[in-house]
Amino acid sequence: MLLLWRCSKSKKKNLAGLIPNVSREIKEIRIEQKKSAGMEEVEYFNVQEEKEKDCDKLLVHFKNEDSFNSSSNDPNAVSVSSPLAGLPELSHLGWGHWFTLRDLEMATNKFSKENVIGEGGYGIVYSGQLINGTVVAVKRLLNNLGQAEKEFRVEVEAIGHVRHKNLVRLLGYCIEGTHRLLVYEYVNNGNLEQWLHGAMAHHGHLTWEGRVKILLGTAKGYVAPEYASSGFLNEKSDVYSFGVLLLESITGRDPVDDSRPVHEKNLVDWLKMMVAAKRADQVLDPNLETRPSTSALKRALLTALRCVDPNAQQRPTMSQVVRMLESDEYPILREVCVLLF
Repeated sequence: MLLLWRCSKSKKKNLAGLIPNVSREIKEIRIEQKKSAGMEEVEYFNVQEEKEKDCDKLLVHFKNEDSFNSSSNDPNAVSVSSPLAGLPELSHLGWGHWFTLRDLEMATNKFSKENVIGEGGYGIVYSGQLINGTVVAVKRLLNNLGQAEKEFRVEVEAIGHVRHKNLVRLLGYCIEGTHRLLVYEYVNNGNLEQWLHGAMAHHGHLTWEGRVKILLGTAKGYVAPEYASSGFLNEKSDVYSFGVLLLESITGRDPVDDSRPVHEKNLVDWLKMMVAAKRADQVLDPNLETRPSTSALKRALLTALRCVDPNAQQRPTMSQVVRMLESDEYPILREVCVLLF
């Protein structure tokens, strides 16, 4: 009996030090405390539970009306409204939910093309429905097939601790063979690409104010997308990507459009050409029912041009981008200003 007790105690100590509580590379983002009638937030807390020969960790959910930082009197109370309620698998990270590949194949109809809701250099995103009825978005990573399990787990732990109102919440993950997948909550109001170029266009076109609101929200909640696929953060390249996104919102054009004339195929090159020819007022999306003010358009274009500067060191940080978009007083290079209008 004494020997079993000592082994159990030793196991718990070893498991506790396996994964850091907070990643050194990504600090936890905390949401500003806001009281809102009828609105409730969800936070995840870890509770260790020893089961025979394994020390698994059970994710406990409970509602918190005012902030992410209050405690519960009953740590064993599991919220029935949790998107993970009723699922059998437990996390071995101490965070999130551990899905099997079969779980996600069943949820996405074997990763059917009909379930694809987005794709890019990082991988493909599928809509899916878990066995408990929860609708989720499953991101199948393509650039890190066979990535070391320990390394992937540390990355998942880091991303999972991020809490921000402008970020879709990560619910869990799958590590099986060479497969690496992330499971997110599903947001069914479409994405910016769909509103600008595709599936959501039949609902109408986004106003200028709507586009700026989305861009500001994205900038404030920005986390490098390649972090999940490569493990390396490159803020300056992400700023460039955000600049392209900003140009898409201004012009309504795709980043690369082979259907256009040669000099208009590349969005960044075309816009720089238009600015150099002092025709910046002609780049606005023709689908906009109400044009923004000249100062608002200039502010957005100047911010975008700073983001796509060929010299990475000259690009602003994302916090500077937020200030540039929000404030008319934020300084921008004079040599760029004279090119517009």
